[in-house]
Amino acid sequence: MEAAAGERAGRPGVRGRGSLKADRVQLTGGLHTEWPETPMHVYRASRVTRMHMEAVTAALGPQPCSSQRAGSPLQSVHSGTEPGNLAGVRNIILVLSGKGGVGKSTISTELALALRHQGKKVGILDVDLCGPSIPRMLRAQGKAVHQCDQGWVPVFVDQEQSISLMSVGFLLENPNEAVVWRGPKKHALIKQFVSDVAWGELDYLVVDTPPGTSDEHMATVEALRPYRPLGALVVTTPQAVSVGDVRRELTFCRKTGLQVIGVVENMSGFVCPHCADCTNVFSRGGGEELAQLAGVPFLGSVPLDPQLTRSLEEGRDFIQEFPKSTAYAALTSIAQKVLHRMPALHS
Repeated sequence: MEAAAGERAGRPGVRGRGSLKADRVQLTGGLHTEWPETPMHVYRASRVTRMHMEAVTAALGPQPCSSQRAGSPLQSVHSGTEPGNLAGVRNIILVLSGKGGVGKSTISTELALALRHQGKKVGILDVDLCGPSIPRMLRAQGKAVHQCDQGWVPVFVDQEQSISLMSVGFLLENPNEAVVWRGPKKHALIKQFVSDVAWGELDYLVVDTPPGTSDEHMATVEALRPYRPLGALVVTTPQAVSVGDVRRELTFCRKTGLQVIGVVENMSGFVCPHCADCTNVFSRGGGEELAQLAGVPFLGSVPLDPQLTRSLEEGRDFIQEFPKSTAYAALTSIAQKVLHRMPALHS
């Protein structure tokens, strides 16, 4: 227990006692925590409590028990992954890229909006723990996460409740607070996001991920693996340096058995705000070439559009407000191709 408490072990704020004998089981134990309920401290309290309970279970075997839900949103609500909270989710899409800054959150947000305008009910799970930007893109920052019998209730971003969102950004007391966590803590929170969020009935769950192929990605794929269909939408920009990193992301998908829905090329040209002409400020066609070499579908190219940028900055629905823009045509086309591709993943 002291090891689980980490740097808090032996300090004021943790009081406990315990003994265990292996031959004839004798177990006594007690635990009381008085830590401030910041994310880091609540996580430690939850982990110590869980290890204490696991020790009791291992020693005494299954026993009748009762539980009381913790008041803090970062304490564990369930023990382990429970399929009930994702049982009503029909399709899951992971938005991935091996490169940072390619616009994964932009594509995740606009894909969700485009699917909503196709009559779908959509959830967004933001597992970019160190850079949770989607709450701002959907004008949902500062909203509170509540709890129900099934776990956390995601934040609804529209009056019709057709788009719901869960992000670590809702759990931070200060929006400027950095999430400085090692891999095991990130892994634990992602597992909670999968098991403890009451999504209800969804046509699509879009999962926005951080760049790379690190702990967050492995934890996310591992936690979501029991649910089908599960597919990856891979985002790149046209430049060769981005394409090279994203190629490694496709390798990650193959190694983890993750089916690829397709590749999206973002920032493919710049749309002039005056004449609407599209200029190739970067190279062009890198995403399509990558898709061809990897043998996966190419879903389309999204240009840099000032109207799209302003919509994201102000938390507005770009799909609804700018139906005549070049980026609108690209994004709705990508959404249509996703709708067409996902049924193939059911088989």
